[in-house]
Amino acid sequence: MAPIMPARPWLRCADVGLCVGFDLDMTLIDPREGMIDAIDALSADAGVALDSAGFAARLGPPLPVGLRAAGAPDDRIPELVTRFRTLYPDVVVPRTVPMPGALAAVASVREAGGSVIVVTGKYQPNAELHLRALGIEADAVAGELFAETKVTALVEHGASIYVGDHVADVHGARHAGAAAVAVASGPCGTDELADAGADVVLTSLDDFPAWFGINR
Repeated sequence: MAPIMPARPWLRCADVGLCVGFDLDMTLIDPREGMIDAIDALSADAGVALDSAGFAARLGPPLPVGLRAAGAPDDRIPELVTRFRTLYPDVVVPRTVPMPGALAAVASVREAGGSVIVVTGKYQPNAELHLRALGIEADAVAGELFAETKVTALVEHGASIYVGDHVADVHGARHAGAAAVAVASGPCGTDELADAGADVVLTSLDDFPAWFGINR
């Protein structure tokens, strides 16, 4: 586990109260098994060879980017996005589980009187389905945002901390003036997250309540 950082008074937004933002895939939830099934079904339906395991291992970027990296031809991507989103609720949502420590991390913010927002690259209706299915309560959900495009939502809600598993989440947090809490639970390793400018890198969200208790 990375060392807990000393308290920083700028982590609290005095004007709006304490607000913590979380990424979704591989931060709060693990949808990889369902993603593999969905991409396999999409591949069969569309007659396009897609690397489902590779897609699931690279979660984070927007869906068109992920499909392209999985082998989708550019001219088929719009139709594949539509079909994937149709498959998603029945194929991915039921097979998704919380990441280790996710429920406790969200609870620690609630117990401190803070609000929780989810800012994710995922299609927002599907993100909301995941949260409802797993009983994760968010005050706001903003979807289809990645890297620096997350800034608007983070600033709008006054998030002083943003938690994510991807270097793009670190970039989004820093551009929004929020503390960048990185979790090495996704495709990016601890060194990569630290080099991207994370204020702290945690092994998992199991470590978040202790860090948050000192730094909030």
